Amino acid sequence: MTPRPSTACTSTWVRTACMSAVFASLGLAQAAWAQSTDLSACMAELRPAARSGKVSDATWARHTAGLQADFSVIEKLNFQPEFRTAIWDYMSALVDEERVADGKARLTEHRQALERAEQRFGVDPATVVAVWGVESNFGQTFGKYPLVQALGTLACHGRRQSYFRGEFFSALRILQAGHIAPERFVGSWAGAFGHTQFMPSTFERLAVDFDGDGRADLMDSSVDALGSTANFLARAGWQSGLPWGIEVKLPAGISLAGEGRRSKRPVADWAARGVRRVDGSALPANLGSVGLLTLAGVNGPAFLVTRNFDALYSYNAAESYGLAIAHLSDRLRGAGPFATPWPTDDAGLSRAERRELQGLLVMRGHDIGPVDGMLGDKTREAIRAEQKRLGLEVNGRGGQKILKVLRGG
Repeated sequence: MTPRPSTACTSTWVRTACMSAVFASLGLAQAAWAQSTDLSACMAELRPAARSGKVSDATWARHTAGLQADFSVIEKLNFQPEFRTAIWDYMSALVDEERVADGKARLTEHRQALERAEQRFGVDPATVVAVWGVESNFGQTFGKYPLVQALGTLACHGRRQSYFRGEFFSALRILQAGHIAPERFVGSWAGAFGHTQFMPSTFERLAVDFDGDGRADLMDSSVDALGSTANFLARAGWQSGLPWGIEVKLPAGISLAGEGRRSKRPVADWAARGVRRVDGSALPANLGSVGLLTLAGVNGPAFLVTRNFDALYSYNAAESYGLAIAHLSDRLRGAGPFATPWPTDDAGLSRAERRELQGLLVMRGHDIGPVDGMLGDKTREAIRAEQKRLGLEVNGRGGQKILKVLRGG
């Protein structure tokens, strides 16, 4: 949505533009606090911009006094799984049978709210529930970072400080307005919170009171979260009745040069180049202009994606993330896995398989911490030890190969 011109910092969109101008003129002397966890000097520099952003003196004093940096969020800023994890590992963990079953249960449980959301915003229930599943595993993993601390750290350190300062001020305004109690205001390292993980500025723009209790509560009201998510996608350009895309079969020798999600062409153009549905049938004519998505190259699954995929992408600005939501939504409608396998000889593990792998490592005497399906440093170290013992390639990879070998004893 394009902001309307204004000379005053009143609307959320215009406040954001005004804050960017203020930040550009600040010229913060970051060297003074670059190595310190004490954020007081940075907070002092940011105070004028926050005041211009309608953060009151009382709110500022209450929530920034004694604020200390948490540098672990900077480490996470520099390592995001959407951009570093192999696509087959990423998809295996996010779209597995466990999440499909849980999602179908949520579709039944929240049928009335989801139908109301579809009527009001035009976004189908499976897509909304898929976002919920990918973002927080249906409300089971909100994140545990205190948001004022996390966003305060990111506002003063690391990349994209201008962006995170805007989110920091939005978070303070949310507390100031009493939408969420301070002790409940926790979320991801990057500042997203609630069932469907809205950023604070997104909450200010798009959160809706969908359960009718007088406030939009994404932390404790799944109904508000589902309605707000449908509103987000509608405002991002979601078109009712249009698929996000389809899996296709590419002809031999097709060039992918210059092709991508953004390079959309009429379906007829793709058909003329020999592209077909993955089962070999003709392409549907009702998709409009579509782009080609090949996250694993010409030998992996390929998709023609519509503007609705772009709406999913806008939720987290990663194509792998958008594909995870799209695929989960299809699975919730009864579709199966992709027809084309990922081009790897060591496929990824579901969350249940990850837990199984960890259990097998524990049985062999390895201390990996909790058996939680999270393949962290201790798990990878144990995998390397087993690979060395078994005469396998020592790479610490938790995939089907090592799982099958350990299953065999």
